[in-house]
Amino acid sequence: MPFSISLILILYGLMTKKARRKRIAVIFAFVILYLISNSFLINKAFNWWEYKPVNISEVKKTYDVGILLTGGMISTPDLTIDHPDFGPHADRFLQAYLLYKNGKIRKILITGASPKDFVDAGKSEVQQVSTLLIQWGVKPEDILLEPNAKNTRENAVYSEKILHSKFPGKSYILITSSFHLRRALACFKKAGVSADVFPTDFYGGTGSTKIKDMIIPDPEVVGYSQPLFREWVGIIIYKLMGYC
Repeated sequence: MPFSISLILILYGLMTKKARRKRIAVIFAFVILYLISNSFLINKAFNWWEYKPVNISEVKKTYDVGILLTGGMISTPDLTIDHPDFGPHADRFLQAYLLYKNGKIRKILITGASPKDFVDAGKSEVQQVSTLLIQWGVKPEDILLEPNAKNTRENAVYSEKILHSKFPGKSYILITSSFHLRRALACFKKAGVSADVFPTDFYGGTGSTKIKDMIIPDPEVVGYSQPLFREWVGIIIYKLMGYC
């Protein structure tokens, strides 16, 4: 990640005895830190990368299965907590719920693994999300769970087995964070699943046009920018590995 690279450059600059290399390392570290803390630039990068928002009213057909990718939808600070906390990507299952309630999807396939102690306690992400959806009025028979996928490639591979076994030749729509959709969709296509997409959980937006916000670094943006860079690295590695 860029933040780690900048720290390595600073460390190298402190350790090297050659003045020119020290200067170059410090300059590059400063440039990286400035770029990833610039809210204007990061917002533009997200807007370029993310899928554009889709209104539910613009979804003109009813899909047989909505494929919901887990990861950050539920936050469980302690296994003794008797209720789920929403994670940073909870918008994924909220939008899946809205699509279901508006008659745009008939079934919801939730895919993603959780640590064994969470599963044993009945608090894995797929378990907690499915419980919430049922409490909100989704019929239990309309929810399918795929609890084994540990990454996006496995989401696609394991989901393909369920879809082509139980819903062969049907229509599917992929529901995940907008910044993650490119890699996810490519993985599902590679696995043999043709699906439309419904982007959620947007990081980009109109952004600020104030000069101070376009120039002055914002420390919060450093963490905010990480999902984007992580996705860029991820899609490069996945392509090299032949996953997408």
